[in-house]
Amino acid sequence: MTNEPQTPSPVDSAAQALTEALHSSFAIVKVVMAILFVVFVFSGLFKVEPQEKAIKLRFGKPVGTGDQVLIGSGTHWAWPYPIDEVVKIPIAEIQKVAGKGSWFLQSPEDEALNQDPPTGGSLNPAVDGYAITGDGNIIHTKATLSYRIEDPVRCVFEFAAGTNQTFSLAGVSNAVLNVLNNALIYTAARYKVDDILLNDVTGFQEAVGRRVRKLIQEQKLGLVVDQCIVQSRPPRQLKMAFDNVIIIGQKSSQIITEARNDQNKVLSRAGADAKGRVDSAEVARKLMVNSITAEADRFKNLLPAYQSNPDLFVQTRLIETMGRVFTNAQDKMFLPTSADGKPIELRLLLNREPPKSKMEEAKP
Repeated sequence: MTNEPQTPSPVDSAAQALTEALHSSFAIVKVVMAILFVVFVFSGLFKVEPQEKAIKLRFGKPVGTGDQVLIGSGTHWAWPYPIDEVVKIPIAEIQKVAGKGSWFLQSPEDEALNQDPPTGGSLNPAVDGYAITGDGNIIHTKATLSYRIEDPVRCVFEFAAGTNQTFSLAGVSNAVLNVLNNALIYTAARYKVDDILLNDVTGFQEAVGRRVRKLIQEQKLGLVVDQCIVQSRPPRQLKMAFDNVIIIGQKSSQIITEARNDQNKVLSRAGADAKGRVDSAEVARKLMVNSITAEADRFKNLLPAYQSNPDLFVQTRLIETMGRVFTNAQDKMFLPTSADGKPIELRLLLNREPPKSKMEEAKP
């Protein structure tokens, strides 16, 4: 019996071709899957800058506990989304929010040029914000708050837990914005309109800042406030009336200042005059006291002499006194005392002719 080679049937050729095609396809799929896996793995690399901190969330929960939750600067790896999610927190960057809830409607162009929109007939509460002051007036006020993230862990988890939402910088910014608008309305209600706009602008700004810090601490946002700048304006519809009040207030302040200057000058002159008089009186008092003291001492010294011989003391003092009295007298006459003690009669010719000069005597 002769063995003849068997020719393959068409069915076997097709199956073999299909098998080879499948092997080739599986090889390509394996290569593609390997490439995709490598891409998937390397897509989890992320970089944290020196001024940043990062937190890795796995299925929405932080990886690590305590301070270990924070990831420092450098290159790190995490499972790609949706397994892991990396939240970067700029801890050194100054964040800013502008609270305009109590400010009138202003377009970005007008705000950039610091221009006011048309005044209009009246305030429109549907589009214009405002605040009520403690004395029942209406003002527009806004503030720009600069802050930093001081405690990233507290900021992330306290904020997320308190709001039942995933942490994001936009969420923190909205929370700070709500705090700022609350502080503006709360503080304005405790100040008078004149104090906010004129008399105590700095005090109002500081009060708003204190309110912001208090609310941030109460809400445990983990932030620190660097600066709070407040700007307040009267209603645009009453700008002319407020300007007139300011002008009158300035004139009043000028008049009061001038009056106080005059008062100070008068008081200074009066004080100097009073001091001069007091000093003069004090000098006169000292001179009088010294004179009286010296006179009293002299009489004390003379008292023993008088007590020892009164008549001699009197005669001696009389002679001394008469000597002083008649020192410059031209004619001196002494009257003896009479023996019987009666006064001696003395007759004087008071209208005698004045003595002639030598020239008059020489004339015939």
